[in-house]
Amino acid sequence: MLAAGETQIARDELQWLLEDCHDFLDAHRLLGEIALVDEDFSLARGHFGYAFRLGQRAIQQAGEPRPVSYSLPANRTFHESGKGLVFCLVRMEKRDVAAEVVEFLLRCDPSDPLKVRQLI
Repeated sequence: MLAAGETQIARDELQWLLEDCHDFLDAHRLLGEIALVDEDFSLARGHFGYAFRLGQRAIQQAGEPRPVSYSLPANRTFHESGKGLVFCLVRMEKRDVAAEVVEFLLRCDPSDPLKVRQLI
């Protein structure tokens, strides 16, 4: 739907998915990306932030295993959501919070595959 330019349909479908599975990280990431296209940084921050915090909580509950590598497909949505969150926070002039997110992402994968360090 997104590739075909059907943004509103994609948004509606993703929101429908979240009704039954509110913690669906991929849906939040995609909604964040849609909000970025619309330059709605507050909404994008909300979706990216929710996905990032869910991943962060899962990592903490698992005893802070390291690394949480971006190279593993299961970890990509977490890292991409974190990058989106940092981007939004910087745009909203919340650099201190953005720096905290970057710090956590770098502890997870010090290789900084998404270049989040450069965003702040």
